[in-house]
Amino acid sequence: MKCIARIVTFIAGIALLLSMLAACSPSQSSSSTTTLTVATVNNSQMVQMEQLTKQVFEKDHPNIKINFVTLPENDLRSKVTQDVASNAGKFDIATIGNYETPIWAHNGWLQDLTPYFDKMSASDKQDYNYNDLLKPIMSTLSYQGHPYAVPFYGESSMIMYNKDIFAQHHLTMPLHPTWNQIAQFAQQLNDPSHNVAGILLRGQSGWGMNLAPLNTVINTYGGSWFNNNWQPQLSTPPVQQAVTMYANLLQKYGEPGASTSGWQECVNLMTQGKGAMFYDATSFGGVLETPSQSTVAGHIGYAYAPTATTVNGSHWLWAWSLGLVNSSRNKDAAFQFITWATSYKYLTLAGKTFGWANVPPGTRTSIYKNPDYQKAAPFSQITLDSINTATPDHPTLNPVPYHGVQYVGIPQFESAGQQVSELMSAVIAGKMPVSQALQQSDQILSSQVNKSNASGY
Repeated sequence: MKCIARIVTFIAGIALLLSMLAACSPSQSSSSTTTLTVATVNNSQMVQMEQLTKQVFEKDHPNIKINFVTLPENDLRSKVTQDVASNAGKFDIATIGNYETPIWAHNGWLQDLTPYFDKMSASDKQDYNYNDLLKPIMSTLSYQGHPYAVPFYGESSMIMYNKDIFAQHHLTMPLHPTWNQIAQFAQQLNDPSHNVAGILLRGQSGWGMNLAPLNTVINTYGGSWFNNNWQPQLSTPPVQQAVTMYANLLQKYGEPGASTSGWQECVNLMTQGKGAMFYDATSFGGVLETPSQSTVAGHIGYAYAPTATTVNGSHWLWAWSLGLVNSSRNKDAAFQFITWATSYKYLTLAGKTFGWANVPPGTRTSIYKNPDYQKAAPFSQITLDSINTATPDHPTLNPVPYHGVQYVGIPQFESAGQQVSELMSAVIAGKMPVSQALQQSDQILSSQVNKSNASGY
């Protein structure tokens, strides 16, 4: 009996030791933590999101860790596209725009978010308030009526101007200017002897970043990339007029080295008081109104995007958004992060942390009713109106078969748009006549897009 008792005691001791080892096992500990990899773009609001994620989200969700892969816009698109197209599973969440979302959804690269919203608890649904999201933005982030991404911030385009410079020249900016008026202002306000450009505009090549302002000019002049039969239209008179006007503005009254200037260079010049006007994204209003980033904070005026022949397509519609990658192995956790980062609670947290002017704009109706935001963001009403009146389904004067204001919503646009943007940059640099560049642009479109292979999502 004593022998049996010793055996039982020995076995019990071994069992206790094994249980203690199991509790201390690194593999057991690591399996309780989910790490999400988020591919994002390197702009200031995404950097702020990363900071708040570490300070707030991970503290409130101790079993979820977020790994950010932050890249320049063009690098982000190429690397993430390669990953999701091959189902490599490197990324759980991708920062994408209106252009990519329906195309990726059609290709099966993104997860339909409807089932995830449907299974939220009643209290979570009430807190998130899906109906608060701006409908024009959500329309462009949907495919076949289902959302495949939700916006982190949204934007349209507007004209920003230095009120002090205008006052010195006894000039008044109309609330709804025309491009002819903008050209006259640029001529009158251009002052290179004092390092002040009459107008700041993007001139650098890049299909995603730097065609956007020029495309809105083409639209409002009545031009288009294709007609309704998918025949290229970039060499037509309206487009020639638009590109000629845009190039002349930069060559005569724009920033030095305009053909290599992107939005970042233009923003920097405007914040330093080196631009009388700046036509670009409404989201830059927050930068211009933040004293730590701008020497002209409180001295900037805002007006609606300039027009010419038509208002259609005169101002763009864009949203950097969070999409759930279909190859993710952590979809439920990823959805938790997506809804946290796109919630009204996040917007108020950002406002209190970084200043209300820096709240990610253009996503929710409720933020435009917030008195703190209204006071800090004099551009808020123009932003909201511009988003609500953007025309991605009717982007120019005549009907076209594609969707999108500052882009053409077809897969080939990424390649064709890049090549066309390089020709436009050459025009701005004075290296190529407008007519030659546009004829070559139409040849590029003809070689890559036709009625049989084009598809507007």
